[in-house]
Amino acid sequence: MRETAGGLKQIHSDRPDCFYCSKNEKLDSLMIEAAALQVSTLYVNRDQTHGGRCIVAYRRHATELFQLDRTELRLFMEDVSLAAEAIYGAFRPDKMNYGIYGDLVPHLHVHLVPKYKGTEEWGEAFVNAPPSRKTLDPDGYRKIVEIIRSQLKR
Repeated sequence: MRETAGGLKQIHSDRPDCFYCSKNEKLDSLMIEAAALQVSTLYVNRDQTHGGRCIVAYRRHATELFQLDRTELRLFMEDVSLAAEAIYGAFRPDKMNYGIYGDLVPHLHVHLVPKYKGTEEWGEAFVNAPPSRKTLDPDGYRKIVEIIRSQLKR
């Protein structure tokens, strides 16, 4: 535990009941690891309804940005920015959407969702769990991972 600026004690350790921490089969069913970043991991979401959709998950267990100290927060946001730039370079969307939720999956992670003008969701928040999902064959996911890795500028 550590004390935050507001004096609240926060738990900041790995949790075996969290699929991001345990890297279990639930995680594998939802996403594919693409790259280790400074303090987080970049994953390609298996649901590719939004082509290039990825998630940046903080490597240790935390649920809120304010639980990170200043250095961790800076490094995490650098990771998010680096990943977004790589996705942008790979897919050339009109806009990147960033989503931080966590009510159902309480682990600090950011959804990076490329958006394109003229599509159904343009101008709206992306639908996290669309009624029909686009999945790819293993080669399709491999290609996405490769193109995003090729765009990572470290």
